[in-house]
Parts: sequence; structure tokens; C-alpha cells
Amino acid sequence: MGLGTGTTGTGGTRVGARGARLRKALVVAGAVAAVAVVPSAAIATPGSGVGATELAQGTSHGTLPVKPPKGDTDVVFRTITVAPGGTTGWHHHDGQLIAVVRSGTLTRTLADCSVEVSKAGDSFIEPAGANKVHTGRNLGTEPVVLYVTYLLPKGAPMSVDEPAPACAPAGKAG
Repeated sequence: MGLGTGTTGTGGTRVGARGARLRKALVVAGAVAAVAVVPSAAIATPGSGVGATELAQGTSHGTLPVKPPKGDTDVVFRTITVAPGGTTGWHHHDGQLIAVVRSGTLTRTLADCSVEVSKAGDSFIEPAGANKVHTGRNLGTEPVVLYVTYLLPKGAPMSVDEPAPACAPAGKAG
């Protein structure tokens, strides 16, 4: 009897679509069985002598538009601590920063005097450019700890001090 051929010859029964489904099921079952007996080493290779420590993890609220500088780039990873009542002062960066708030709450005031608050577990981007001045403040009672990756044009400083924008309250350093 030929599966899927429709008849077996004299006095045979019709197999048709039912036989085709049976053949397909047998093929799928055979493939699954074959995969099950393949050694797992063929799928992945185990690591050896490698360790890792997660320093911080943060979640962005939306897309992180990462844009490294054109040309050679200095990549710097820093831990920054802002004491309670502390401020970074008004500044800008010549390249982007990707930050994760490890602990505390950071309050950033931007060039248009809008305010962004980032708490432990948050991540954010600080955009590049002299027109992107900002300041960071710790208005809380515990230190703010940030893990920051800088993507700077080769040789650029970490930050450039700037005067407060016109919209900032007079006498406020940050």
C-alpha cells in the first residue's frame, strides 16, 4: 500500500489526505526524535575561566537614541557619586553619555529648564552638544550613585562647564 497515492491497486482502500497527514506527522516525529538525540555540545559551547560582575542595570523609559561621535571615539566608564545636597553644576558634554542610576534619585534640569527625575534602576541618555547644557542635583538624603559610559570624540574632556541658562533662577548654580 502506498501512503498518499490514493489507492493500493485491486481491492485496496483509498488513503488520500488522511494518509498524507499521517506521513507528515511521522516525518515531524522523526525530526523531533533526531534532534533529541543530538548531543547538546553540538548546539552550544560551554565557557571556561570567565567571570562577570554586574555593576548596575537600568531600564530606559522609551528608546535610547545612542549616537556615537564620528571618527575616533574615547569610551570611558565611570562611577559618579553625588552627595545629598550636591550638584554637578551647569555643563555640557561633547559626546553622549549613557547612565544607569545605581542608587538614590538624580534630578536633572535641562537647557530649557525642564526637569527630569531618575531614580535607582532608571537609565537615560545625556545628549551631546553645547546647546544641551544641564545640571544634576541630589535633592535626597542618600548619595546618588551613577554608572556612566561616555562616548566622546577622541581627546574631548568629560564635561565642559557652562553658565546657567536664562530660564534658570538667578543665583542658582545648579
